[in-house]
Amino acid sequence: MAGTLGTEYLQTAIRRLRYYKLLGEKTFEQLTDADFHYASNEASNSIAVIIQHVSGNMLSRWTNFLTEDGEKAWRNRDEEFEVHKYTKQQLLELWEKGWQCFLNALTSLTENDLLKTIYIREEPLLVIDAINRQLAHYPYHVGQILYIGKEIKGAGWQSQSIEKGKSEAYNKSDGVKDPAKNQ
Repeated sequence: MAGTLGTEYLQTAIRRLRYYKLLGEKTFEQLTDADFHYASNEASNSIAVIIQHVSGNMLSRWTNFLTEDGEKAWRNRDEEFEVHKYTKQQLLELWEKGWQCFLNALTSLTENDLLKTIYIREEPLLVIDAINRQLAHYPYHVGQILYIGKEIKGAGWQSQSIEKGKSEAYNKSDGVKDPAKNQ
């Protein structure tokens, strides 16, 4: 039985976001500690810096988000873009901490929450708009992570979706298809 539009929206948003989290994690599995700190030039962010930023954003935006402004006084956004020598394990823990905060906040919502007003930097937003904002923001950064990972691994890269030249074979396969991979 189909749920209401609000319930369906929350379920599909959570499913899509978990998919993007997994794409990042499948990239991390292919990388060494040093790979996390690779930046192609001084103006570019490393995967480590992207993780620091995404985690900081998630923790700030989604901690007590229904009752507190999403830009917390304790957040130091500029520090998220500083180079630290975190280990791969420390970066994975940061990643997980941010995602768990975000996903816990989303899974606690009901459709009645979607039209509530929250604040980010004192700007009023409906909860549904705040979710949409992150549906654009976080996959954008996951795409950067995949791009950097592919650049680092080169020919050793293990594709996260349908490989070049393999679309026809994928479409003809009898295996279970992940609709999220049909990007």
